[in-house]
Amino acid sequence: METILLNAEEKMENTITSLEGRFINVRAGRANPNMLDGISVEYYGTPTPLKQLANISIPEARQLMIKPFDKGILGGIEKAIFEANLGITPNNNGECIFLVIPPLTEERRKELVKQVKQMAEEARIALRNIRQDANTGIKNLKLPEDVEKEGNNEVQELINKYNKVIDEKLKVKEQELMTI
Repeated sequence: METILLNAEEKMENTITSLEGRFINVRAGRANPNMLDGISVEYYGTPTPLKQLANISIPEARQLMIKPFDKGILGGIEKAIFEANLGITPNNNGECIFLVIPPLTEERRKELVKQVKQMAEEARIALRNIRQDANTGIKNLKLPEDVEKEGNNEVQELINKYNKVIDEKLKVKEQELMTI
């Protein structure tokens, strides 16, 4: 039973980590280098992650600067950012690329809040599925009824704990999105 509980807790922890990663990609009108995580640039015929080709820094709160190690790839980086459909137009000055993140409108902020609430709900669903798997695993052990109930209660305590974590992270992200 301990193995089932540890396995369930590990899966729940991974669910929270995944949710955090998804929350990072929801931009709140501030520059964040992680916005560019999924972008690959064609470099000598090979798709290469942007982070391996350039330094990404934040010179101002709403601006990203991408300085490639090889200036010959500037056009490729610019094209990849444009094709990534981030809603940001890259500005190339011949040495580096600047991305100016536009301020969010009230309507867009509310849309993003809905989006993060949906992500949080998906994480809760994942937790419930993990709980169901753990409870099934405990039931299959053919333990005495009181031990089985105790195991189910421990699984429920785990899910309550991780649901609170999701709620806290959602609250922080909502606040971040609604702050002007």
